[in-house]
This record gives sequence, C-alpha cells and structure tokens, in this order.
Amino acid sequence: MTRPWVLHVDLDQFIAAVEVLRRPELAGLPVIVGGRGDPAERAVVSTASYEARAFGVGSGMPLRVAARKVPDAVILPVDAPAYEAASEQVMAALRGLDGVVVEVLGWDEAFLGVRTDDPEAFARRAQAQVLAATELHCTVGIGDNKVRAKIATGFGKPRGVFRLTADNWFETMGERATLELWGVGKKVSGRLAKHGISTVRELAEADTAVLIEEFGPRMGAWYSDLGAGRGSAVVDDTPWVARGHSRERTFQQNLVEAAEVDAAVEQLVGEAMRDVVQEGRPVVRLTLKIRYAPFRTKTFSRTLPAPSTDAAVIRAEALKLSAKREEGTAVRLLGLRLEMTMPAPDSVERTPIRGRL
Repeated sequence: MTRPWVLHVDLDQFIAAVEVLRRPELAGLPVIVGGRGDPAERAVVSTASYEARAFGVGSGMPLRVAARKVPDAVILPVDAPAYEAASEQVMAALRGLDGVVVEVLGWDEAFLGVRTDDPEAFARRAQAQVLAATELHCTVGIGDNKVRAKIATGFGKPRGVFRLTADNWFETMGERATLELWGVGKKVSGRLAKHGISTVRELAEADTAVLIEEFGPRMGAWYSDLGAGRGSAVVDDTPWVARGHSRERTFQQNLVEAAEVDAAVEQLVGEAMRDVVQEGRPVVRLTLKIRYAPFRTKTFSRTLPAPSTDAAVIRAEALKLSAKREEGTAVRLLGLRLEMTMPAPDSVERTPIRGRL
C-alpha cells in the first residue's frame, strides 16, 4: 500500500570521501581533515575516514591528538568550497528522483519525503542516483517520522538501508542508552540518569511532569516524545534561511592582554557583518564564546535595544560582552554569532509531506 515515508540520507565520511575522489591514491588510507592540515597548529578534526576512525579518531578531536593516534595518517586542510560544490551535486541528484521532497540539513545530509509502497527500493534508487552523479556513497534511514529516520541511519552505516518505525522502535532502541538518541548529549543523559532514567524505554515510560520540572515545558515534553520515538513527519523543501552568521577563531598563541582580545573580537565582528550586510537583515542578538587556555568555555549573550545593521553599534555591543571575560586569564579561542531578524513569510511554494507519528 502506498503511504508517506521519511528517509534520511547521510553521506558516508563525506569530507574524507570528497578528498579521496580528488586524490584516488588515498583510497584505503587513514585520512584526517582539519584546520590547515598542520597538526602542530591548534585545530580540530573536521572528519576522518573510516580507516582513521578505527584508531579512535573522531570529529572535534584536537588535530595533534589525532596525529599521535595515527602517525601514518594523511592530514589535509579543510576546503569548504569543494565540499559545498559536492553537496550541491548530491542535493541536485536527490531532487531528480520522482515524487520526492528534499529538505536539506547540511552539506552531507537531507530528509526525503516520498509516498511509496516500497521504501527500501526507493532508498536504493536514491543511493544509486547519488553514486552515479557524484561517485559518493550514502546511507539511508527509513522512518515513519524524522526522529526514527535519522536514528535509523546509524544502523545502516556504511552504505546500507535500515527501517525504524513504531513497529520496531522499542525492539531496536528500548534497552539502548539515552545517549544514543538524536539530540541527547552527555550533559542531558547525565541529568536524566539522576532521575533513574538510563535507557530509551525508561525515558519513554518516565513521568512527563518530572521531565518538565528538570528541562522546562518545551524540552521536557520533547524528551518524553523522543523516548517513544515520536516526532514530526513533515518534510519541507522551503529554502533554508540562516538565522544568524558566525565566526570562530582558535589562536596559535594565547591572547592575554585585553587589547589583544578586543582587537580579535572587532575582527570577528567585521567578518560576520559582511555576511549580514549581504543578506540585508538587521542583527537582533549577539553571542560571544570565549574558550580559556585551560579549555573552560563561557558564552555571553546580549539582545540589542533595537535591530541594527550598523557595524559600529554591533562592535560596541560585542566589546561589552568581551568586557565580561575573566581578566588575566589567557584566551585560546573566540567565537561570535550574530542573530538576525527572520524574513516575513513569502510566496515560496512549499511541498510538505505531512503527519506526526
């Protein structure tokens, strides 16, 4: 019987795979991509090939740590334009499938909405289409909503297809740790554990009032639904609009003097404002991230008195946030995010696959 399905397409080791396509001699070797490709500099791993992951290398790991884990690894610099170009090819290939709605999530993943009586066959067609167009492999998770489709992908890695629905949710996920749920990290799982909630089944059976008291009305209800695998089944191809623009920089030498930190903040403002001006939407809120040399991270946010595209106003507000930092403590990283007003609904046609399960 034909019915709506949600598919989650996730490119396998995407960034590393793009690099191997450009350098076929790297196939089968441990490849690590991060920073400017120099483990002597402060940078983190953006991605690693499966061969490198076998040694414990993962995204977000300091590049020099990854280099120690895999001394023979090929370490390459990040080339964002190449990955963006490859991603556009992938999404174009997916949009070429008959009767599909494509909701792009990032460079390497997207939700597909489709009506079919054989979602596995459709998933295989999607894989074949992407491979033919780009020479890149992907995994497809099949679900009756986005939550289950997204989690299903993990069971299909690499290059596979896996179905996760209400019918097999608890059989597949029930005894697994809450940490394995989409959107649950170490901090949240730790807070859940304090209430005796360690598994997905225990989360599903937990008193919603307890979750709301711990996480608030919105997130408490969300975690309750998540334990049961409930979620939106709406796949929407409305073009994505950035809520904000960010810049982040890790310094090769720690910044200690206040003047150095403020100068770096001003530079981040200038870079982020270039993107803001191009979009023509004013800034309404700033967030400054400061990572101190001992790897402690603090964030400071400020809502503007009125929306603004005046770089001088944004700079002054960013410096007010910078003044909240710990005096005399060395800074190794700064990040700035500028949130903008969102555009009013326009006439862009939406083609959603609707439902909630």
